Amino acid sequence: MSSTPIIDEAAEGTLPGWAVAGPERREHMVRVAELLDVWTEALTLPEEERRRWRAAGHLHDALRDADPDALRSRVPPALRTLPGALLHGPAAAERLRVDGVEDGELLDAVSFHTVGSPTFRTLGRALYAADFLEPGRPYRPDWRAELRGRMPGEMDAVVREILRARIRHRLDTGHVVLPRTWAFWNTLVEEGP
Repeated sequence: MSSTPIIDEAAEGTLPGWAVAGPERREHMVRVAELLDVWTEALTLPEEERRRWRAAGHLHDALRDADPDALRSRVPPALRTLPGALLHGPAAAERLRVDGVEDGELLDAVSFHTVGSPTFRTLGRALYAADFLEPGRPYRPDWRAELRGRMPGEMDAVVREILRARIRHRLDTGHVVLPRTWAFWNTLVEEGP
């Protein structure tokens, strides 16, 4: 996949001028990008692929601190019914697309990093996991460290475990589980261990 200036800059940690992310959010994005970079090294991926993964880590929350009401009109019509807290991924992916990014796998990963997607390939699954497992997250640090230790070698098993926990939490707290999330679960189950 050919690179673009915005991806090249993001791979080095420079966010686009349109990003709306405060200091704490940016620290999270750096930790996600660093974790992804460690995994690309373990997978011995070529440098261009490593840059894509780092860029995805830096860009996934580029609009996380933006007003959700302002983002709603910036996402494709089919995604406008998403809860406000989930709009930042699709809005960032759409903005990247407008800025010339044509890397469908990266755009898909950024767009659905919070809910998962049955269309995820390796980068999407890795970003989904890294966003959840980055070491700055305070919830169940020992469990997260154990899951990080199994990455990237057991990526699909780890992603299933994360997704199972997130779905269980949604069910236990009486929240809706989005159809895309269920479809992601079903895809992982159908693929098997």
